[in-house]
Amino acid sequence: MKKQSFLILIMFIFGMTLSCSSSKVDPDITKNELYNHIFFLASDSLKGRYPGTPEDKIAAEYIAVEMQNSGLELLFDNGLQSFEITTKIKAGENNSLSINNQVLNLNTDYIPLAYSANKTIEAEVIFVGYGFDIEQDENSWNDYSNIDVTDKWVLIFRGEPENTEVSLPFSMFSSLRSKAITAKDQGAAGVIFVSGKLFDEDDELIELTKPEGEIEIPVIQIKRNTANLLLNKKGLLIDELEKEATNNSFKTETILKCQTDIKTVYAQTFNIASQLTINPDYGYIVIGGHYDHLGFGGPGTGSRAPGINKPHYGADDNASGVASMLEIAEKLVSRKDSLKNNFLFVAFGAEEMGLIGSKYFVNNLPIPDSTIKTMINLDMLGRMREDHSLQVSGVGSSIEGTSIIESLNSEYGFKMGFAQEGYGPSDHSSFYSKDIPVFFFSTGAHLDYHTPGDSVGSINFKGLVQASNFIYDFAFNLSSENKKLTYQEAGPKMPDENARNKKLKVKLGIMPDFTGVEKNGLRADFVVKGKPADKAGMLSGDIIVAINGNPVGDIYEYVERLSKLKVGQIITVEVIREEKKEILIVQL
Repeated sequence: MKKQSFLILIMFIFGMTLSCSSSKVDPDITKNELYNHIFFLASDSLKGRYPGTPEDKIAAEYIAVEMQNSGLELLFDNGLQSFEITTKIKAGENNSLSINNQVLNLNTDYIPLAYSANKTIEAEVIFVGYGFDIEQDENSWNDYSNIDVTDKWVLIFRGEPENTEVSLPFSMFSSLRSKAITAKDQGAAGVIFVSGKLFDEDDELIELTKPEGEIEIPVIQIKRNTANLLLNKKGLLIDELEKEATNNSFKTETILKCQTDIKTVYAQTFNIASQLTINPDYGYIVIGGHYDHLGFGGPGTGSRAPGINKPHYGADDNASGVASMLEIAEKLVSRKDSLKNNFLFVAFGAEEMGLIGSKYFVNNLPIPDSTIKTMINLDMLGRMREDHSLQVSGVGSSIEGTSIIESLNSEYGFKMGFAQEGYGPSDHSSFYSKDIPVFFFSTGAHLDYHTPGDSVGSINFKGLVQASNFIYDFAFNLSSENKKLTYQEAGPKMPDENARNKKLKVKLGIMPDFTGVEKNGLRADFVVKGKPADKAGMLSGDIIVAINGNPVGDIYEYVERLSKLKVGQIITVEVIREEKKEILIVQL
């Protein structure tokens, strides 16, 4: 049935293509054409356009065909710029666990965790309580102080102790990753987590969903019955140890052999790009918006209704922006004789995964980035409110931007909402990081955002026509009068290191690469002037590989390292710069 539905959908696409090719293109921005685009992209058949799925490619090919029918020149491979994404992780075939030669079952007795390394370890298990190594003012808690765990497995409780006389910020250090990194720093060969009955009465195993980096040693979770096997020689039960809530670590005198095997599932998705060339010597205006969405939702997708397994249609987010872009492109082609700039039109993939498509695009441009005059981003443009409001972000990234928009709005009467910052949660941010002025148009968020309720029936098509015409006039005005846009910095180019993790008390003053391009370190995409990293001599593009001698493998490990530092502390930061290692002295 799946194959049959897929073929029917392909036939539908080509039927629409023939229909469009055999009829005259209407250059006006019409409700009917906007509806047709959104109806197709947000249909049940496209199943939420999740990156890497067959439906994702169908959506991409549909957009390419529509671009070509409008008279645009397709770039890359018939309009498709392919790139690889990681869609999920799963337990491989080579997982195994045995305790004193008793073989246990994957997904029933144990499971590897998302950031586990793939290794085989046979070693004694040492119980280390909650796995803390905390020093805060006069108080401390160190589960490793009286025992050597070098090259051993460590058994650790999830969560934090209750009813203890010690007053410590346990929650800052109680994440599984934080405990696993602490164990690695102590020399442990592997980490075993278990849920006490007070922490999780149901004793559920953590489901593998999405990649979360790797911490170089195997990390597993076991059920309480499995943990009791480890404690058998000591005559103890895991429930009894949980009630004690002390940092009394001990050897279990039990050998555990485990092989961990986590497979990363990769997929191909696309940016769809086309060009309107007026004169090869002219600069370019980029107009774009993302076409992907959340599929059927679920954990790790960003769904606001994670318990509902049905298509998240993404009619507003962002079929509306793509539909608007296609209509604006069509109208600009009809008036190309009046234009004094070239145009790129791009539908970005994998935006919902973290702006992956637009970041790939700006790093693999079909033109020099120096020729791009501005980027206009359309995202969630289909829910105009009764107050006729239109939001425009990034206006501070050019000196002239606000005045041009306000002048045009005198004919429309929108209630304009301006935001100065060039960075924001959409694809224009990738262009702003390249010192390109940006404009992000949207009608704003709503209760259906990232839920199955974001459907075609909720689109305000009259408002979408009005907003699309306004953006067309803005783009036409910029090009026909060849208006100058002078770039200026308007806020950071990426979120700083505190934006993702509010528990941090210190920051280096960098904009980290959150997409994980580097596999063994964290790249500083941007170094903020006057902040500790800048004062220490760090440069944009440096790859941080260690802090105070402790390795930094990715953004997750970087956050954990920072969380244990204090304001005023002097630290060393090792970076790779042009394939050479540099050591910087940083005062926080």
